[in-house]
Amino acid sequence: MHNLQIGPSKLQSSRLAYGCWRLAGAGNAREAGQEQLDAGERAVLAAYEAGFTLFDHADVYCDGVAEEIFGRALRKVEGMRERIIIANKCGIRMANELAGAPYRYDFSADYIVDSCERSLHRLRVETIDIYQLHRPDWLADWEEVAEAFTRLREQGKVREFGVSNFRPSQVTALQSELSAPLVVNQIEISLANLNAFEDGTLDQCQTNRITPLAWSPLAAGALVGVAGDTKTNVALSTALDGSARERGVSRSVIALAWLLRHPAKIVPIVGSTDPDRIRDAASAASVELPREEWYALLEAARGTRLP
Repeated sequence: MHNLQIGPSKLQSSRLAYGCWRLAGAGNAREAGQEQLDAGERAVLAAYEAGFTLFDHADVYCDGVAEEIFGRALRKVEGMRERIIIANKCGIRMANELAGAPYRYDFSADYIVDSCERSLHRLRVETIDIYQLHRPDWLADWEEVAEAFTRLREQGKVREFGVSNFRPSQVTALQSELSAPLVVNQIEISLANLNAFEDGTLDQCQTNRITPLAWSPLAAGALVGVAGDTKTNVALSTALDGSARERGVSRSVIALAWLLRHPAKIVPIVGSTDPDRIRDAASAASVELPREEWYALLEAARGTRLP
């Protein structure tokens, strides 16, 4: 799989990332059996063998169990840690973590630092390559966030920083307090969600050399088997199937290749735990869609021609 530079950093990543949020399954992760934990390890190793070198985490994924599974998988392949990028996120706090507290976001400096240290322990590594704020905290003090970032960098616990689900104005506000550039913004982007193309997010990414990490690039599987109950879905299904049939690949590959074609250098995050689907997704890096075909898929996704 081809590599690309992450933002203005020295980090080099595969063109697609592997998302670890389902490694312990969709149920209560703390009750996952050994079979489920082993399946999670196999998924990580399958992604690595398929050429994925950027692995996406968050401290809330599977209640921390996803990080623990990854840490175990990392120990099974000599030299793997030196060849990959670990991206992680913090800032989401669960309901009743403190008595009577609601589900909420927290960018206080101490919480950011403490979250990072807990993730390092679960992952069994000394440094996180890219550390991101997960969802914007409405009470965020950007100067305080900058203080936390500085502490983590100076302690050698984090190499680069980024954000997730941030509007362009929020990226600008945080960046104004930082001495080093943010390198990623992880946002929902797919043929089923075109907001980033229209709200200035991808424009800002290109201008500031921020790498967009696309979560749910297959719209939680909807693009793998688009329902035929609306005119838009019928058109998109037909367009995806036509492109896939012409190349002898799956519909998933075309949907991922559509994102890879954008000049902002979008990195789709693949979240399947099925080794066959992981390997299939990796082949999207070898598919380049011509401009006309890219726009035909866009028109099908929009359900109407461009103005």
